[in-house]
Amino acid sequence: MKLKLKRSEVKRLHIESTEWGRKVLEESVGEEFFKKRNFDDIKTFEDACEELGIDPETVIQENDTPDEAAYKKLKIVVTAINQGWVPDWDNKSQYKYWPWFNLSSGSGFSDSSSVYNSAFTTVGSRLCFESEEKSNYAAKQFNELYKQFLTINN
Repeated sequence: MKLKLKRSEVKRLHIESTEWGRKVLEESVGEEFFKKRNFDDIKTFEDACEELGIDPETVIQENDTPDEAAYKKLKIVVTAINQGWVPDWDNKSQYKYWPWFNLSSGSGFSDSSSVYNSAFTTVGSRLCFESEEKSNYAAKQFNELYKQFLTINN
């Protein structure tokens, strides 16, 4: 019997498996398949989903508004770019970065900011990055997705 799985399903199984299960999967399809990408190799929402083992077809629901759909996509993109880093909001010395946008003249990326003792951010604490470099990259690479999230769509 031959088992057919999507790439995202195999990645998800690897993430959720025991050490033994991960070893079996790596022997079956090769360790290279499971190696993490560099954060700047993530160019699309689909790349981010593949990195995390998520089927992109399951993310957006029929009744999601455009900003809700964009937020769901951004959470996945940010998680993939952060490569396992999770902000510790109890750690006041840990810097967290997020992009700033100038919406008064369109939706151009302006800068990245850091905070070490506050959870306030214009894009939400779930959308922060561990470095200014990652924040800048995401803001430029996923500018349209941020625009969909931050602006009102009729």
